[in-house]
Amino acid sequence: MDIAGPPDSALDVLIELGALDVEPSTGGLAAILPDSVQPAAVARALRGAAITISTAQGRDSGSVWLVSARTLHAGGIMVVPAGIDAPEEALRLADSGAFGTGHHPTTALCLEALAGIIADDHPRSILDVGTGSGILALAALLLGVDRATAIDIDRAAIEAAAANARLNQLHRRLRLITGTPDTIKGTWPLVVANVLAAPLIEMASVLVRRLEHRGRLILSGIPRSLEAEVRLAYRHLGVHCIDSQTRDGWTALIGQASW
Repeated sequence: MDIAGPPDSALDVLIELGALDVEPSTGGLAAILPDSVQPAAVARALRGAAITISTAQGRDSGSVWLVSARTLHAGGIMVVPAGIDAPEEALRLADSGAFGTGHHPTTALCLEALAGIIADDHPRSILDVGTGSGILALAALLLGVDRATAIDIDRAAIEAAAANARLNQLHRRLRLITGTPDTIKGTWPLVVANVLAAPLIEMASVLVRRLEHRGRLILSGIPRSLEAEVRLAYRHLGVHCIDSQTRDGWTALIGQASW
C-alpha cells in the first residue's frame, strides 16, 4: 500500500493499524498491512490521504514481511540485496522465494552461532541442511571455511542457492545437492540445520552420523516451547547442548558430539 502525502503522524497511525513494515517511498510512505485492514479504514485514519493498493510479497516462506529487501548485519556478516553498493566482503543475496534472507530470527541466530564457532574452532568444511537461499553455507565460506556442502529437498531452493553462490563468486567452493541428509555420505566438523523442530527430531540420528569426532552441530528453527524435546532427542544420541540462544520465541541450540 502506497500512501501519498501522509500527515506527520502517519507512521504512528499505520503502526496502530497493525502495519507489518513501513518505509519511505516517493512522496510518502509504503506499508504492508494485514488483509483485515480495509483501504477505506486507512484513508479515514489518515484523513483522506491518497492510497494505492498492490499485492505484498512475503519473504522467508511468508514468515517475514518487508516492503523491500534491505541490508542487515548478523554474526559479523553484512547481508545486502543484490544490486546495492556494498563492501567487497558483504554477502549479496538475490530476492527470491527461498527461505533465508537473514531477517528471520532463526537465520540471524544461526549466523551468530556460525561466526562464534568458526572463530574458535576454524572448521575446514561445513554441511548446511535445508539450505534455502544458501545464506548459511555462503556466510561460512566468507567467514573462512574452505568448503561447504549444502542440501535441500526443494529444487527451487538449490537453484536460488546456486545463483547466490555465483553472485558472490563462491560457487567453486560450494557443493549443492537436492535431497536429505540420507542422500549424502561423509562426516563434517560442523553441521547446521535451520529447519523446524519436527524434522530436526526426525532427522536426529542421520544428522548425528554426519558429525566428525567432537563435531559441532547448530540446530535452529525451534519454537521455544519445543526446545526441551529437541535437546532430548540429540542427548540420547550423544550430542550434548553446550549453548543456546533465544530470540522472538525461537531458539537455536549448539551441540557437540561426545565421541
